[in-house]
Amino acid sequence: MDWNFALFGAVPYIAVFIAVVGSIWRFNSNRFSWSSQSSEFLENKTLFYGAFPWHYGIIPILLMHILVIIFPSVLFAWNGAPVRLYLLELSGLALGFLALFGLLVFIYRRLTDSRVRAVTSSWDILVLIVLIIQVVTGLGNAILYKWGSNWYAGAAVPWIWSLFMLNPSVDYIADLPLNAKIHIFNALIFIGLIPFTRFVHFLVINPYKYLTRPYQIQRWYSRAPRTEHVRQYK
Repeated sequence: MDWNFALFGAVPYIAVFIAVVGSIWRFNSNRFSWSSQSSEFLENKTLFYGAFPWHYGIIPILLMHILVIIFPSVLFAWNGAPVRLYLLELSGLALGFLALFGLLVFIYRRLTDSRVRAVTSSWDILVLIVLIIQVVTGLGNAILYKWGSNWYAGAAVPWIWSLFMLNPSVDYIADLPLNAKIHIFNALIFIGLIPFTRFVHFLVINPYKYLTRPYQIQRWYSRAPRTEHVRQYK
């Protein structure tokens, strides 16, 4: 059995199919769950120190990945000058560590705050596992293998375009290091999990609005009385 074709030729279509059909189903069945399901009302101090590094780190990285898919020749032109290549690689590495710091704060918060831990589901744990694998392997690619932006544009991007053309050419990535393959396959898992986890909020995210918005205030509303004081005036 050709495992490269199974993992990188068939699984991408399965993941996208699950993401599309599952997201439509979730929107039609419970559209009000299309959010990150924030637990800020339970604890917000530690969340603040995790959310901002995470989003300021991961959003530019995701945007850069998408832009290179669309304009790979621009990246090669930019990297043609050593100074610009070093600047891009160091910037990506710094953003990766920023995202990792925010993610570790999220994990610490889940483990140490009893109220947040009480509302943590198995899906939340799975989300954190997938994200930590993605960030760590991404940093591993940047640290262990030189000029990761070039091999991404030269190997992963042609493979992605072959998927768009419904003619998967796994040869582009078949010889990549194991760490890089794990990074790619974990991204496919991420896509497949979108409809079932808080990943779904990526479908409606507005990066500029998030990075510039004021603090969010959340209030808990319930028709059921919460205290004896409330009951006696009902």
